[in-house]
Amino acid sequence: MHNYYVYILSSLKGTLYIGVTNDLERRVLEHKQGANSGFTKKYRVNLLVYYEEFTSIEDAILREKQIKGWRREKKRALVETLNPKWLDFAKDWLE
Repeated sequence: MHNYYVYILSSLKGTLYIGVTNDLERRVLEHKQGANSGFTKKYRVNLLVYYEEFTSIEDAILREKQIKGWRREKKRALVETLNPKWLDFAKDWLE
């Protein structure tokens, strides 16, 4: 059985990115290393500030879409429920 994750990345300036993956560590490292060109590389959005775990990909995708539909203030409030100091949960993953 796989686990799936909805995650929120932030840049130092507070730009947010919401994604879904079945391998949180691999996906966050890809963002940190700039492996994929696009939004997160362009705006340096690579700090893992929030995530949720699911056993169903369908549930994870529904949650991702739900969060993406929220206003910025609500997304920030969600992050702060788990991570009030906006720490990078993945800061030591490259070591």
